[in-house]
Amino acid sequence: MSDEDLRKELENTKKQLEALKTRGAKGITFKVSEKGGLSVYGLGRFPVTLYKEQWQKLLALTEDIHAFIKENEDKLKTKKDK
Repeated sequence: MSDEDLRKELENTKKQLEALKTRGAKGITFKVSEKGGLSVYGLGRFPVTLYKEQWQKLLALTEDIHAFIKENEDKLKTKKDK
């Protein structure tokens, strides 16, 4: 391999490594399932998959969910509490 080929390969490897770091840092990823649902990966062991209208209903309740969490703070556990 020539020096130029090695340089190009090194640069490509650096780009791939940076992409992996960025993706890993984010932690949560999205994918369209085979049946057309939106799957969210990275929240737990298994993905959370809902159809578009289900996500829209859930997202419309964002304020209610925050209020519920606040009202039930003493009963709710975090992953660290397991």
